[in-house]
Amino acid sequence: MRTALLALAAIPFVYYGIALFSCLRFFLTARLKANEFLPPISNLKPVRGLDPDAYENFASFCRQDYPNYEILFCVSDLNDPALPVLQQLRADFPRKRIRIIIGSGREAANDKVAKLARLTEEASCEHLVISDSDVRVEPDYLRRIVAPMANPGTGAVTCFYVPIEERTWVQKLQDIGMLSDFYPGILVAKQLDGVKFALGPTICTTRSHLREFGGYAAIENMPADDLLVGRLIAEQGHEVVLLPYSVSTVPDYNSLHELFSKRLRWITVMRHMRPWGHAGLIFTLGLPWCLLAVAADPTGAVAAGYLGTYLLVRSAMTLVVGSKGLRQRGLLAKLALIPLWDAMATLIWLASFTRRSIRWRGQDYFIVNGELVPARAAESISAVRA
Repeated sequence: MRTALLALAAIPFVYYGIALFSCLRFFLTARLKANEFLPPISNLKPVRGLDPDAYENFASFCRQDYPNYEILFCVSDLNDPALPVLQQLRADFPRKRIRIIIGSGREAANDKVAKLARLTEEASCEHLVISDSDVRVEPDYLRRIVAPMANPGTGAVTCFYVPIEERTWVQKLQDIGMLSDFYPGILVAKQLDGVKFALGPTICTTRSHLREFGGYAAIENMPADDLLVGRLIAEQGHEVVLLPYSVSTVPDYNSLHELFSKRLRWITVMRHMRPWGHAGLIFTLGLPWCLLAVAADPTGAVAAGYLGTYLLVRSAMTLVVGSKGLRQRGLLAKLALIPLWDAMATLIWLASFTRRSIRWRGQDYFIVNGELVPARAAESISAVRA
């Protein structure tokens, strides 16, 4: 029994080895290619409410070193607090083509996707760059993100994202989670199965590629639109390119509870979308397995072998992604947060099995047959059936 448990506890190290190899391979071989492919671009931005530092986030898209592009914003209604900021932005950048659209004109569970459906209809350009409202970019952003689309086989482009600053230890904890856990996971997925996803903060594609699967209107009642867009474009036979490039995001959480809730919402959605893959995450959680190994055989050799290897490999993965790949500074000082993140990630994974709903923008939703159903509507349906 003890030997079997020790063998099981070693399985996460196999995953860590694959992850470390995948990270090294990607960041040592991937290149940002410069070219003169500069098609007109419509930058689509669904907005709801005010994110921290919203004006600076929006203004960074107005400072692009790019010859021909427009920015389209869609807000919920005339009372949206983001509207005055967008109007000020338009006044401050009179030479930029900025359009503000009020309302999606659609009835959908996923308000963001409904807005993207409207924005896609309103866009004047074939090439689209979709970005979240909390994203801030450098002047070369549009050039970098559209460059791979010069290849006719490319259907979409996406990239990494990093915090613009970390004001609290909770925000540092989130960053460590991204660098040590989330990004290695997606690079393993890329290594084993190719890129069949996109990351929400930035997606570049075309109206034609969206049209092939029905566009945003086809997924306006589903969660995880970024994952779905990448998957559906890949299923049409097109390549989804993950760039070794990052945009910045402004953290919208300050407390550990807010971070826990945000990650729990995300992983609960993944449980519904990829149930077997979600269950398999148990073999990527090295910390609890190492502690079980030490409990099963509480010797110095086992403790040093399992916990020492765990800390070494997890730190190496984080440094490869963060320092080598995404050029983040001060990462050594944050490595001590890895076990804390892994402990919280284990709790979040366990908690996800108890969740029947998610909370997003102040509203509760159930996920029924892959679609979002507002909690009140789901309760009404259940009452009628009863």
